[in-house]
Amino acid sequence: KEIRLSYPAESAAAPNGSDSPSKRAQRPAVGNRVTVVLGAQWGDEGKGKVVDLLAQDANMVCRCQGGNNAGHTVVVDSVEYDFHLLPSGIINPKVTAFIGNGVVIHLPGLFDEAEKNERKGKGLEEWEKRLIISDRAHIVFDFHQAVDGVQEQQRQEQAGKNLGTTKKGIGPVYSAKAARSGLRICDLLADFTKFSERYKVLAQQYKAMYPTLEIDIEGELVKLKDYVERIKPMVRDGVHYMYEALHGPPKKILVEGANAALLDIDFGTYPFVTSSNCTVGGVCTGLGMPPQNVGEVYGVVKAYTTRVGIGAFPSEQSNDIGELLQTRGKEVGVTTGRKRRCGWLDLVLIKYAHMINGFTALALTKLDILDVFAEIKVGVAYKVDNQTIPHFPANQEVLQRVEVEYETLPGWNSDTSAARSFDELPENAQKYVRFIEDKQCFQPTFGVGDESAACIRGFTVTRLHVNVFSDYLRNLVSLSACKQNTDLRPVAVERAVTPSPASVPSVKWIGVGKSRESMIQLF
Repeated sequence: KEIRLSYPAESAAAPNGSDSPSKRAQRPAVGNRVTVVLGAQWGDEGKGKVVDLLAQDANMVCRCQGGNNAGHTVVVDSVEYDFHLLPSGIINPKVTAFIGNGVVIHLPGLFDEAEKNERKGKGLEEWEKRLIISDRAHIVFDFHQAVDGVQEQQRQEQAGKNLGTTKKGIGPVYSAKAARSGLRICDLLADFTKFSERYKVLAQQYKAMYPTLEIDIEGELVKLKDYVERIKPMVRDGVHYMYEALHGPPKKILVEGANAALLDIDFGTYPFVTSSNCTVGGVCTGLGMPPQNVGEVYGVVKAYTTRVGIGAFPSEQSNDIGELLQTRGKEVGVTTGRKRRCGWLDLVLIKYAHMINGFTALALTKLDILDVFAEIKVGVAYKVDNQTIPHFPANQEVLQRVEVEYETLPGWNSDTSAARSFDELPENAQKYVRFIEDKQCFQPTFGVGDESAACIRGFTVTRLHVNVFSDYLRNLVSLSACKQNTDLRPVAVERAVTPSPASVPSVKWIGVGKSRESMIQLF
């Protein structure tokens, strides 16, 4: 519930004609809020399809992080379009696409991707007039991609394993950004002579670190100079552009997350992660916008779990089940072409992703892939050394030792691909969806006193930060004597701990096919 704070009215104008404190305290209107679509697993959840669905009603679609290491597939009129760097919502000719400062851009890859998709069919007409690029976005050079490959080879030789990188130069360019030696779009457009000098210094630094590295310095500079006039009409001051979009006329703005929560540089299964923040915080830093303009946050969850490359994967099925999921789901990476590892749905990591992102609803995709299973398992808890652990482990060695506790649900053994409403799904498929919703709930505690005995458990919600402490509660109602849910006066329950609808991430969409038409909307 919203709690309004009132300030004492000023009896007279402030001296020197300045605004009164009460006027200064008034906050400006928030403006338009963005709708965010994020992956809740290790990527490849079907974010592109959800974005394509929502983009039909959007004015603007944004990318906030990552580069062309991402891979989103959109199916329109039975034609598959593959997007890596462009926001996939650009397939809608009414949409303006915005690439924010948090994205790293390989210019040859950008134009090659657009031209390949343009040849496949309609939708990308005049894409160059509908694409806006932040001047603060960093540039991926060809030598970044070469360095990526060399580093992977060194890891394999030195440690016997690599990270499974896409070799698109993402790690090296984000490293250069953090080391403050990177080059941005604004540098390319400002003074090409100075840009060339800085480019050569950066190239020589890499050659000094990797003596076998071959860099065609003059050749790449020629190509980059050719791009200057081509991209100049697309480039804007990204912060100003985003501010105008948020505070101008009413507008529906969609943010397309790349990669996923478990690949986040801070919160993912480090070190087997990407090099950017692909959780909700990356939306603000990658677009240059404040958090109060974040509206709905949709988490995309595949009905089972997949992962590309190496790294811990607790619910992986290295057996016939995993093979069947891989075959039926056509689980091959859009960017790498590598087969994806497959396993049962793991709700422990979904809860973890929700704790970070605060999903307001979920989109459950590829439910139809489970149509042939007589029974379906869902991971609901982790054990280490026969002890249930209450959290998702940060340490990879611990995560490798995890034993997953499963609950087994009956399958439905029937085709769901033609279903277009929840009621048209088989009963057991409906139960599977409801099971996922129910298991996302957990019981928080909130305090009504200083002692541990004063913690009340109850109110099943899914947002961990609904912990309300006694000092704050006492300002609302007298609760220090309460020790049970029933002791709480109704007004206290309503004002202090009742979750908003956004606190429980119900399944809003269910995907039973490739196209946007196959997305069943529940509410």
